Amino acid sequence: MDGVTAPIRVVLVDDDHLVRAGLRLLLSGDDGIEVVGEAGDGLEAEGVIASATPDVVLMDIRMPRCDGLVATDRELRKQPELAVLVLTTFQDDDLVLGALQRGARGFLLKDTPPHRLVEAIRTVAAGRSILSPSVLDRVIAFAAGASTGAEHGTAPVATAVADGATERALLATLTERETEVALAVAAGASNAQIATALFVSLATVKTHVGHVYEKFGVDNRVQLALVVHAARRGA
Repeated sequence: MDGVTAPIRVVLVDDDHLVRAGLRLLLSGDDGIEVVGEAGDGLEAEGVIASATPDVVLMDIRMPRCDGLVATDRELRKQPELAVLVLTTFQDDDLVLGALQRGARGFLLKDTPPHRLVEAIRTVAAGRSILSPSVLDRVIAFAAGASTGAEHGTAPVATAVADGATERALLATLTERETEVALAVAAGASNAQIATALFVSLATVKTHVGHVYEKFGVDNRVQLALVVHAARRGA
């Protein structure tokens, strides 16, 4: 019918039957979301996703036979427009960065409040990205070179381009002011903090951030920070 928006089609991928049952029960209470399939691991997910044609996949990370990182990479190579939202109990730095680098639009922990999960599904279905606050802090810290994981020898970024040439080329497309804003974002500064530091309005900062997103081909602060970090590491 005209004026009626189709529900967001969701597939659940988790090796815990109780988790899937709980998620299905939770999401069934929202008229704007429809669970159209379930899978117990990444291997089973391949067939379920192909037949159910979801808009969003809620993906666990550690599963038997085929984990969530491999499954995310495989599915997004086939369907780049598919929104993968990682939902896991693990927030290891390598897992977070691995999921984002493979194209996942979000990374949430399983202690996320139910209403936040519903909001996150709507967010990624609309083409935007979302991270749990604690996960965002860790990734921004990595991008700024301040992750505690680095102190223990953890590789901060598995770069697709070893020398950072692609990222440096992207950074070179920015104006002087856009570069200042991009570096500040990569250091974890908020828009308000950047506005104060640069003596410009909040609206001006938001405009510059939007321009950087467009030039980098990203849609969130985490991805922006990762580009800057890779460019500076390769310099």
